[in-house]
Amino acid sequence: MYHPDLIRHPDGCPALVLNADYTPLSYYPLSVWPWQTAVKAVFLERVDIVSNYEREVRSPNHSIKLPSVIALRQYVRPSAHPAFTRFNLFLRDRFACQYCGSLNDLTFDHVIPRAQGGRTTWENVSTACAPCNLRKGGRTPRQAGMALAEEAYRPTSWQLQENGRSFPPNYLHTSWRDWLYWDIELEA
Repeated sequence: MYHPDLIRHPDGCPALVLNADYTPLSYYPLSVWPWQTAVKAVFLERVDIVSNYEREVRSPNHSIKLPSVIALRQYVRPSAHPAFTRFNLFLRDRFACQYCGSLNDLTFDHVIPRAQGGRTTWENVSTACAPCNLRKGGRTPRQAGMALAEEAYRPTSWQLQENGRSFPPNYLHTSWRDWLYWDIELEA
């Protein structure tokens, strides 16, 4: 009987990584490891295998089914507040311009411009499309007659994880279904 995992190249068999409490380490980006890292972690006894692909890899002395879901043996405590990065800012703002809602040509905008003493902090930076950022220029939103959809704020790691659930990745194996919370069609 044909099974897609049997002919899949090992590089197409990433392992979903769960924390020791069986929740994904992250949703966006989804916490996955390449098969080599997952197998190494199994042999080093750092993870438990929760589910396998049908695909096997062999060495002269060993044969192992590739893990599709693994759980860390030691709990990794998530930091309360994520690092300020462009990606995390866009994720906080759901990859949309906070002035017009556009999803294209995204940049970040200092709400109080740096020329007016504004700093690069969570509370003073918002996602903006290039046209809105250009239109606003070196002015505050009020000075430019532009309103923010949502005030800039410092998100928690939990808030970013919740936002990440809105952006499922292109590939989700069926063995991952019990551990993820997207209502979409999963691949076989």
